[in-house]
Amino acid sequence: MLYNRVIAVSIAALLLITASSVYAQPPGARGAGGPPPASVRVALAQRMELAPTISVPGTVTSRFDARIAAEVTGRLDWIAEVGTEAGQGEVIARIDDTQLRFQKAEFEAGVQRETGRLTFLTREAERLEALLADNITARSVYERTVNDRDVSRSDLAIQRARLAQVNDQLARTEIRAPFAAVVAERLRQAGERVGVGEPVLRLTSPEDLEVVTRAPLGSVAFLVEGQTLQVEKDGVLIPARVRSLVPFGDSRSHLFEIRLDLPADGDWKAGQAARVAVPTDGLRMVIAVPRDALVLRRDGASVFRINAENIAERIPVLAGASDGEMIEVTGPVQAGDRIVIRGAERLRPGQTVSILQ
Repeated sequence: MLYNRVIAVSIAALLLITASSVYAQPPGARGAGGPPPASVRVALAQRMELAPTISVPGTVTSRFDARIAAEVTGRLDWIAEVGTEAGQGEVIARIDDTQLRFQKAEFEAGVQRETGRLTFLTREAERLEALLADNITARSVYERTVNDRDVSRSDLAIQRARLAQVNDQLARTEIRAPFAAVVAERLRQAGERVGVGEPVLRLTSPEDLEVVTRAPLGSVAFLVEGQTLQVEKDGVLIPARVRSLVPFGDSRSHLFEIRLDLPADGDWKAGQAARVAVPTDGLRMVIAVPRDALVLRRDGASVFRINAENIAERIPVLAGASDGEMIEVTGPVQAGDRIVIRGAERLRPGQTVSILQ
């Protein structure tokens, strides 16, 4: 029994010595039996100009969003369903035109009557003019006929103008889309009576989209029309051009409005939420790294730097201004340092790495 205990103690001591010798080796030099070097991708830290920004909420809206109103009074006969796509000039609603068609028939008859009367008086004036030259008729008769002819010409012009007005109103009984759009809302239903100027439906263009956001008044000095800002959508940064600024803040919120044009190739939807990076100061020289280099943990942000021996070093940093995929870092990082941008999540300080090209 004593012999077995001595053998067990000897084996345990031997294992402890072996383990101690293995873990006493420096990282990356554990021999053929150790773990292989971690595969990572790196990028160089850069010295560049960046401006500090704040992220403000924005909303994707359509540049063409309108409430279309009736232009004549009458009963609404038909209105397009919500979601209907309409091209520019297409009919999206109809108003009953019965009374207007009756008026049109009346004015057409008036035009015909005055046309016939004017034709008769014109010929009569010509006949009397010839008789007056031969002193066969009185001048007063001729002048009265000429006056009646001129009055008839004026009456005909009035009848034609009234007919043109009725035709215009008839055309307006068909409400047409002023731009290519989708019916977003029906404000009236078929069978209701509408008056001039009363909204009937709402149209929204799904193509001409922009981001509308509001930023502090202090940012006005660092923004100009045509400038490019970063818009975040589903975690992806997309450059957008500042189309217009409204540099007059709201008296309560002290914010001013910014409108940005969106690239046409994005899958944007009106009403979608977005965030916009708005500068709060001018450009300054900083050390910047790709956003993917940042490792966020409970004890703060850090990056992994690879030294000349391909050993990973964890460097604590503070994140600052950003521009696209680059972000400012404050800490012991120098321009030209090799910073891990892929594979940093699994790295440990002192671990040997293999750099992927």
